[in-house]
Amino acid sequence: MAPFRPIRKRRSAARQRSGTAAVRDKLPVPVLRKTGLPAIGHLPWGTHACVFYATKADLLETAVAYFKAGLQSNEFCLWLISGPVTERDARDALRRAVPQFDRYEAAGQIELLDGLAWLFGGERVDLRRMVGSWSNKLREALPRGFEGMRAIGNAFWIGTRHWNAFLAYERALDRLVAGQRIIVLCTYSLRSSTATDVFNVARVHQCSVGRQRRKWELLVSPELIRSKLEIRKLKSALDVLSKPFPGSQSLTPRERVALAHIVRGATSKEAARTLGVSPRTVEFHRANIIRKLGARNTVDVMRRVLA
Repeated sequence: MAPFRPIRKRRSAARQRSGTAAVRDKLPVPVLRKTGLPAIGHLPWGTHACVFYATKADLLETAVAYFKAGLQSNEFCLWLISGPVTERDARDALRRAVPQFDRYEAAGQIELLDGLAWLFGGERVDLRRMVGSWSNKLREALPRGFEGMRAIGNAFWIGTRHWNAFLAYERALDRLVAGQRIIVLCTYSLRSSTATDVFNVARVHQCSVGRQRRKWELLVSPELIRSKLEIRKLKSALDVLSKPFPGSQSLTPRERVALAHIVRGATSKEAARTLGVSPRTVEFHRANIIRKLGARNTVDVMRRVLA
């Protein structure tokens, strides 16, 4: 005999839509991650950046600092190795800089792979398979309890017949990481790059920096500047909402996040784009907020919250 289950009232269509939206929401609040690189500081998930380096030492120091910060932040780390760095170079440098590196590696939190073999898997350039490899790694990492994933891949294809294909690959990778819990850092040799190469590479990355003789030079794209400004505005709004105001206890966590976007002045379309939901879902939350706070309209909501 089947166990007795009490009859429950069906949820209203509005509540059902709200529950569905809650499942769809990913990264409801932008999260900044420590990169370990002084010239960059922190970056949000979904960033595809690049570093131009002058020497092998520059490349090693950059990668080690970047992965040290990731390991300490409970992120899965992937180093796609190619010349001038060898796997032995990479492992020795990490052991010197990262306490208990061997334990991190044994636990599977960091992997050092042959970049050429991992990306190509053969001699033919297959963009779909290459981009799919990143998706697979991310899907493997998140269920294991890691906060997200960070990776480095060295651009060994500069000056080869594959150069144009790999620029297309970089653009595809840029689209892939957007909105995902992953940060990818691509490294390019200044000695192997022409001025045109530098220009083309900077165009397909959100953030570009140069490292030469242990000195940094930062080139930030307008898109990243706007993103950081939006994050600062949202954090300011969240700071306001962290303090109690009349009716605040009646709001659900999703409604409070939506309210943060209202406080920062975002439109429904802008808030929806950031939250990964539809504008209709944002409007649904907005209507609930107005009703629960007993406000007349959005302006009245702002007055009550900021008062």
